[in-house]
Parts: sequence; C-alpha cells; structure tokens
Amino acid sequence: MKKLILLLIAISLHLSSFAQGWPYDYEGVMMQGFYWDSYSETSWKNLEAQADEIAPYIQLIWVPQSGWCNSGYSMGYMPVYYFNQKSAFGSERELRSMIATYRDKGTGFIADVVLNHRKNIGKDGSWVDFPVETWNGKTYEMTPTDICGNDDGGTTANWASKNGLSLSINDDTGDDWSGCRDLDHKNPHVQEIIKDYLKFLLQDVGYVGFRYDMVKGFWASFIGDYNMSARPAFSVGEYFDGATKIKEWINYSKGYVADYPTSAAFDFPFRYRMRDAVESHNWRNLGWDEKPLAFDDYYKQYAVTFIENHDTEYRSEKEPQTPIWRDTLAANAYLLAMPGTPCIFYRHWHNCKYQLKQMILARHLAGITNTSGSEEKWMDDNFYARAAYGKRGTLLCVVGNNPNYYNASSTEFKQILSGKGYRYLLNRGANTVWMDVPDGTYEGPLKVKLTAVSNRSGAKIVYTLDGTEPTAQSNTLTDNSTLSIESSCVLKAGILAGGTVYGIQSRKYEIFEPHDITLYVRSKVTWAMMTFFLWDNIGEKMNGEWPGKRIMKREDIDGEKWYCQSFRLTRPDQYINLTVSNQSGNRQTIDLTGIRSDRFLVITGDKEESAYLIEDQTDIMTGISSAHSGESAYTPSSKSGCYDLSGRMIPPTASLESNGKTANLSRPNGKQHRGIVIENGRKVLY
Repeated sequence: MKKLILLLIAISLHLSSFAQGWPYDYEGVMMQGFYWDSYSETSWKNLEAQADEIAPYIQLIWVPQSGWCNSGYSMGYMPVYYFNQKSAFGSERELRSMIATYRDKGTGFIADVVLNHRKNIGKDGSWVDFPVETWNGKTYEMTPTDICGNDDGGTTANWASKNGLSLSINDDTGDDWSGCRDLDHKNPHVQEIIKDYLKFLLQDVGYVGFRYDMVKGFWASFIGDYNMSARPAFSVGEYFDGATKIKEWINYSKGYVADYPTSAAFDFPFRYRMRDAVESHNWRNLGWDEKPLAFDDYYKQYAVTFIENHDTEYRSEKEPQTPIWRDTLAANAYLLAMPGTPCIFYRHWHNCKYQLKQMILARHLAGITNTSGSEEKWMDDNFYARAAYGKRGTLLCVVGNNPNYYNASSTEFKQILSGKGYRYLLNRGANTVWMDVPDGTYEGPLKVKLTAVSNRSGAKIVYTLDGTEPTAQSNTLTDNSTLSIESSCVLKAGILAGGTVYGIQSRKYEIFEPHDITLYVRSKVTWAMMTFFLWDNIGEKMNGEWPGKRIMKREDIDGEKWYCQSFRLTRPDQYINLTVSNQSGNRQTIDLTGIRSDRFLVITGDKEESAYLIEDQTDIMTGISSAHSGESAYTPSSKSGCYDLSGRMIPPTASLESNGKTANLSRPNGKQHRGIVIENGRKVLY
C-alpha cells in the first residue's frame, strides 16, 4: 500500500509539473525570432551569436519549423521530414548548439510545429509518398491511409484511386489546405508518429514548447491529446479569429483527459485593436469592440499577445499582408505593459532594441505577469491610458497621438519612460529606482539618469558601482541625478528611507574600447596550409575575398603549433565569423560565428556533410585560476597589467554628475572589478 501511495504521489508531481497550457503568473517575454525569408539574418548561427544580448531580456524564442523540407529555401510550413532537423536556417548541429547556448543563459526555444498537413516526397510523380525515418531504434513511415479522405476537395482521392491506392476512411476535421496532404488525426498511426515526433523535439533536440501552426485544420481535442503525451512547458496555437472562437478553441484543447486547457493561443483581438487604432488615428479603438483575451480574468493566462508576425508583416507588393505601418514603438509599449505573455517581433527588436529593452525592464520592475489585473483609465481620440497591476507596482501606460495630454496624479505616479507616442508611469508606492539606460555594451563614457519612485518622506537614492548591494552607508544621490559611467561596472541602486534600503535595481554596463583579439587554430588532421576567411556581422570581409588570407604566423603553446592572426574590434556590436580552409578553398571547416574574444580552435577531422567540424578549446587553453578567491574584487595595478575578458584595461574611477556639477568617485575599498580578469596572460577569478 505504501508503494502504491508513493507511486501515486510521483505521478501527481509529474502531472503537476506540466504547465496548464501556459504557466500561471508567468513574467517572461517571448520573441518571434524570425520574419518571412529571414534565412540569413535569423539563421541558427546568427541567433546564437546574439545570445549575450537577447537572453537577458527574452525568456522564450519562437523559431521556424526546423525539419528538413526537401528543398533549398523553405520557411518550414510544408514539412517533409520530422526527425531530420536540417533546415534552410541551419544544420541540426547548429540548431542544437543554439538551443544549448540560450538554455545555459535561461532562455528556452519554442518549436514551430506543423501538424495539419505534410508534404510528400513526390518521387516519380507520387502524391502520397512520405519518407522513412528512424528515432531511438524505431522506424516511422506514413502511408496513403494516413491522409484525410477528402483531402484537396477529393482530388487526392481521385489520384490515389487511379493508382490503385486508398486514403483514410475519415474526412478532415477542420479546414482543408491544398498545398500539402492533410493528415487524418483520428488515425492511431498518425497519432503515434506525431506523439513521438513531439517527444523528440522536447527530449532530444531540447525545445521547451510548441507553437502549433494552422490549428483550425483539425479538432482542438487532438492538441490536448498530443500535449498530454509530450508534456511541453509551453504551448500556443495559431487560431486566426475573434475572442469568442479563440476561447472555444482553448477550452477544447483540454481534450478528453485533462481537466484544464493544455494550450494558450495568440491573442488576435489584441492585435486587431492596435491595428485599428493606428490606422484610424483614433485611440478609442483600444477600448471598443471585443475584449482581448489579455483582459479576461480567466483567459489572460492563455493569452500570447502580439502586434506583428510573419503573416501580418509587409512581405512584398505581391504579399502586402496587413502590417502596422506607424507608431510601432507605441504599439510595443502597450504590448509590453499589459497582462498576457507578450511576443515581440524580431524586426521590431532589430530596429529599436534599445527602446524595447527599456520597456521590458519597466515591465519587470512593476512585476507584470500574464495574470496581472488591468484597468482602463481614460479613452480619447488622441490617447488611451490603461494601468496594469504588477506584483511590485502599478505600471500606467499611455499611448496615442498626444500621450502627454493625460494628466496623471503626480502624488500617485512618477514618469519613468517616454518616447514617440507613449509614456510609462510607475506608482510611487513601488519604492524603487529607475535607471534610464538598459544593460549592454556602449561606446565611450555613459550617462545614466536615476529616478526615485517613492512615496516615503526624505527618500534618497543609494548606489554602488562594484556589484555589491547598496546600504545606508553607500554613496547617495538626489532624485533625477546623472551618473557618468567611465568604465565597465555593475550599477546597483535603491531607495534609502528611515535607514532601510528598498527596491534595489541592477544594471551591467560594458564600456567598449577598440581592442585586438587573436584566433589560434590547429588541426588534428594534416593540412598543408591554413587560410582564414573572416567577415564581421555587417558583412565586411577582413581577409579579402574567399578563401581569404594564408596564415604564416605560428606559435608553440603547450607543445602544439597554432596558426594565429589578430584582428581589431572597432564597434561595441561587432563580432567576427570565421571559416578555415586550405589555399584552394576546396577543403574547409564549418563557419564559426559570434567571435568577440581570443579563441583556441581545433579542426577535429570529423565532418558535417563536406565541412570539417571545429572544437573550441578556449577554456582548456586559458584555464581559470582561483588563487585570489579570498578577494571580493580586483584592484587594478599598473604592474599587473589586468584586463577584462574583452581585452580592455580595468580603469579605476567613475564620476557623478548632479545639478550641473561633476565629481570623481573612487569605488569603496579600492575594489574595481568582480569576476574573471586576465592577469599576466592567465584568467583569474575574483
């Protein structure tokens, strides 16, 4: 009996670990990590190279269907292979590497899953042939009887009959799509393959959830069945319609087993309202008509809000879609201030990431989640005001043609952020600090304005620059003072009132200075010569045309000969990409992307298709010393010659600018840096 009770407890814990469609009270922000035909810009390699910048702000990234589509360029919406994860965006190795890199930084990936239909191989003119695949020793192959009997309005059945074949006895349970064969989800064979495919994506490839494409094509109950089998942490369906229909679909995603919805859905009414407000120049449209899911007490947990995606953006004159042409900053401000899980569009991130970072930081400062409450404050032709009640504060968002027309109570709210078409105000009861520059790498000295959001008498701002928690004894500032940051640091600030520090916030700033990095390469197989072909992230070729420059310089390190070349990084956002080849270029490695520091690279001899693989041995070659682990931070010394990991010397001071005056400030106890520094050519951890 005791064993049975323990077993039931274990099963209960396993079931409870499966999010009910989408986690309750979720604070994360999602990104659609691609746009239409963005094969190069958002390739797996290029997305991985941006991990350091994206991961601190984005907790989930939705990427295109990653299976091989039996063609050179495909967005993935006509899938052929399930278990072969080569795609137009990169190889399976690159996909797995990208997922692992972001996972280590706390960000998960959402797989675009296309289950309504599947494209056949088409060998010898066949309409109904599918590939044979194997995973975990099990073989999978769909057959003609896995295709809906009324596929393509009966034309597929006519073709099959002429060729002595039969389709399923079941008709389609949803909308037909003529581009591929519609799958019969009533068929146990189809269900078995799909369930294992979904488990493969989660358990093997490393995805954390699914974005289900074209869910109008089959019953929502099948989603419930598939999710209860695979158990994704996140599930969202693409159901183009109004709020009533989307809510019905969410309810039916319970399937026949679950007591709760197993999937969220994209909040199309949220997007429709914003589009109408922008197009009409009438911001009352945000308050009229059908209420979005994000403002419904029950369904906001299951609302994935957005304002643009690959099906609404402008693609071309032939495919204009329904894009939002103006006020995209205001639209994003509204998106990121409201409940639901916001999904920002990669194009918007690329074009205005500085502003989006600030909006995300404000969202987190207030503690807004997908289940936060919200309230309409004012509706006018010229602006719309709505407050969201977060776990740490109330964020008031005002958007429109003239957002400054809204007269918010200065005793209740403090403005922390504004831009074209939007304002953010935080309630003073939050008792915290707003810093107007987001984390990141910047060129030259940086000015950061600190705003006290407090309702406490005599409140001051206290701060540190070495990453330690500010106390009553820390340096103080008055409201709206400006710090001039002259060196890389971690700025922490809070509100000091009555001897207690409240609402501590943190920013990590890297001050960029042009510097050299060196690439070291050797091979485990014989190469007559080494040629480096390099280009940076804006396409500038650094060693000439392909195959690049023959490397003559070699260094002996730890008994091995390394070919090496140094390069100058001149911009904060710059990174280098490398392909190594022989002189003729007919023997080459895979591309290595996102290089920003010294790297030790070994050509292993293993291949991916025709390209040699590279093993990064930088950590092994540089090592990490903990000889100074008793120190809390590093104090620069002109004799020691210490640098940060980007190759920049660690300077000693920052300065304060307040009321038009500037003063130099030494950091407490002379401590200048925490973490890893380069000391006498080796890494040292402080």
